[in-house]
Amino acid sequence: MPKLDVVADHPDDNPIIDTHCHQPTEEFLHDAGGLMMEDAANKFGTSIETDTYDSLIEEYHEVGIGRTVLLGWDAETNTGNPPVPNDYVAEVRDEYDDFFVGFASVDPLKDDCVQEAERAVKDLDLSGFKFQQIAQGFDPSDPEHEELFATIEDLGVPVVFHGGNSTLGAGAPGGRGLKIKHGNPMLIDDVAAEHPDLQILIAHPAFPWEKEQLAICQQKGNVYMDLSGWMPRYIDDQVLHYAKSLLKDKVMFGTDYPMIEPAPWLEQFDELDFPEEVQRKILWENAEQFLGL
Repeated sequence: MPKLDVVADHPDDNPIIDTHCHQPTEEFLHDAGGLMMEDAANKFGTSIETDTYDSLIEEYHEVGIGRTVLLGWDAETNTGNPPVPNDYVAEVRDEYDDFFVGFASVDPLKDDCVQEAERAVKDLDLSGFKFQQIAQGFDPSDPEHEELFATIEDLGVPVVFHGGNSTLGAGAPGGRGLKIKHGNPMLIDDVAAEHPDLQILIAHPAFPWEKEQLAICQQKGNVYMDLSGWMPRYIDDQVLHYAKSLLKDKVMFGTDYPMIEPAPWLEQFDELDFPEEVQRKILWENAEQFLGL
């Protein structure tokens, strides 16, 4: 597809920022994802095919995306699958440092999670953290995780939390033991209230808790959300209304690549007829501010 008109008018050919991108490689799709990733693919009639970072960047540049947040992954304790190591994320970031913004992941159920969080920022120079509470099997509001979030707050970097249901394990007996209650954004509200200097991005329109997520983003100055993980025509109408109006400064573009590719997402987004001012905010301006770019 051609680049959006709002991008064509920008002096930078690729101003768009994707706040939610996973590795299109074995490390994430097969090693860390395992059977629960296969369940997700089978549920929606797709296949898991690996690709290269060069191909990813070419695909992104074709539609005007110039930066993306590359997310780490560590859900080893709860799933038994190996993580996408933070060192690996840093290596990919270093190789493509004008494109990827590297976010670490720490497993909150591991004894060394606080030390690993400090190492990820101080030694690896990663720019933030990603948590997937359903896969990681933890309640972020539980006091046992207080030290971890206080440490990240002191480090001065943002965090991405998963919001809503997850397709991981979908259709498998018992959902492979994954509990969707951990994706309720109300659990993140506690973290936001107790750590006001911690900048939080809730990933995805948080089905079936969209209204709770909108309320949190409205009430907490340090909480934002992205539109990743859902094609625009399936996003709840109230979410789109708030994105156009009350929360236009707090909503960001994201794909959830490689599960969702940027070209079809942006094509559907263009059909929503958002004002150009709001398109710029969602597609890059809000992310620039949140990520400090």
